[in-house]
Amino acid sequence: MAAVPGGPCSGPAAGARFFCTAGRGLEPFLMREVQARLAATQVEYISGKVFFTTCSDLNMLKKLKSAERLFLLIKKQLPFNVSSLRKGKIFNEMQRLINDDPESWLNAISIWKNLLELDAKKEKLSPQNANPLKRKVGDNDIIAKKLKTERMQETRENKEYQMEKQIGEKTLEQGNFTTKREKFQEELQNDVAEAVDTHNQNDLTFRVSCRCSGAIAKTFTAQEVGRVIGIALMKQFGWKADLRNPNLEIFIHLSDIYSVMGIPVFRVPLASRAYIKTAGLRSTIAWAMASLAEIKAGAVVLDPMCGLGTILLEAAKEWPDVYYVGADVSGSQLLGAGDNLRAAGLKDKVELLKVSVIELPLPSESVDIIISDIPFGKKFKLGKDIRCILQEMERVLRVGGTIVLLLSADHHRHLKGCEESGVPLNSKGSHTDEPGSAECLNPEEKAAVSEPVSSSPAASNRECLDRMPPFGSLVPGECYRVSLGKTDALICKYKKSHTPGR
Repeated sequence: MAAVPGGPCSGPAAGARFFCTAGRGLEPFLMREVQARLAATQVEYISGKVFFTTCSDLNMLKKLKSAERLFLLIKKQLPFNVSSLRKGKIFNEMQRLINDDPESWLNAISIWKNLLELDAKKEKLSPQNANPLKRKVGDNDIIAKKLKTERMQETRENKEYQMEKQIGEKTLEQGNFTTKREKFQEELQNDVAEAVDTHNQNDLTFRVSCRCSGAIAKTFTAQEVGRVIGIALMKQFGWKADLRNPNLEIFIHLSDIYSVMGIPVFRVPLASRAYIKTAGLRSTIAWAMASLAEIKAGAVVLDPMCGLGTILLEAAKEWPDVYYVGADVSGSQLLGAGDNLRAAGLKDKVELLKVSVIELPLPSESVDIIISDIPFGKKFKLGKDIRCILQEMERVLRVGGTIVLLLSADHHRHLKGCEESGVPLNSKGSHTDEPGSAECLNPEEKAAVSEPVSSSPAASNRECLDRMPPFGSLVPGECYRVSLGKTDALICKYKKSHTPGR
């Protein structure tokens, strides 16, 4: 039996089992983070998800920065073989996810309730909550807006679900399905009525959120899977379905690689930061870049193309005892960055400068760390100018200092000198130079997509280092390929080895 979350662990396998979703390429960052921040054990990953065991409470789990969403794991198993089974048979197999092992569901619900109760007790006893006037109004406004947006999205999803359901019922009436299919649907409807009539005394309400990908998505809709799972849950446990405001949400992802079931631990995704007023770079990407820079107390950290300041925000929240400088040539971007810093209570932590990245008003070798998202896309054709930008960064960086950059594939080619040598980016999963391959200046507006990766995180994300020559005094280090939605990019780390010219 699992230990009480937040309590002492009785052994290496004690604690609750969780999983987080992560953008493609961020799995190694998340794996390191749960081990360092949560003392997690049994850490493993599959495409877009990291699984781990921890005794940490909700307060510690909320601090995860490289995860999109956090779930309490109910069950993980092999995928359904949709090619060899009929549709009705697969539906029966789906119901067996609940019926064959109800104990795992009840254990997960028990742990989920314990987590919430423990968190509620700590909130009640917390001295910070003793005087509500100390809380920032701005933070409350931001959270309220996020929750309002989420409710509007839920309402829209519910309407879409009802519409699809009506269309499906009308199709059945028109006789477009086979006799077996009609009979199966009729049995499902009868099962729903029976489940509600038999177990209407139970107060727990729930909703099923499904995601299907791969071959199974070509055979079933998410609504079909959700209805089958929902019926099985009502019959097995007597829970009531509530699409609008349930007590409990069940998340299911069926793919060609796995079947995963879990309970979302928080309503708002971890990646939706309450302290960011205007979103720029995806918060998980920004934090991953900052974590790679190895920031130490007392350091001088520069983002010479800071935009809305997302990287500086993430860094200053995590490592506050540092002097941060943000520079940008755009006045409107700097205004947005200032608003973000004020909303996060970090205005005094970061100095903003309106200057060009190639004319930084800083002494040579005066900066310890540089972290920056280099603009790319249709509007920004830097080409070989990326070298001029890097030369100025190299000038202001001290010997032994670190640079962490988010680069497009094209930028990366220019820095590696591949254009002259004719060496491709890499042989597997390479990027193209098509105009549409990087569509927006702020790739952070695109949520990182969780899709399969071809090998282990360490292997796939370090695949381009072997042929990467040093540029001036900057020696390349780690390199990670990450997804920005419609396009990919690379997080690259460099170390300054010496003063140029010496």
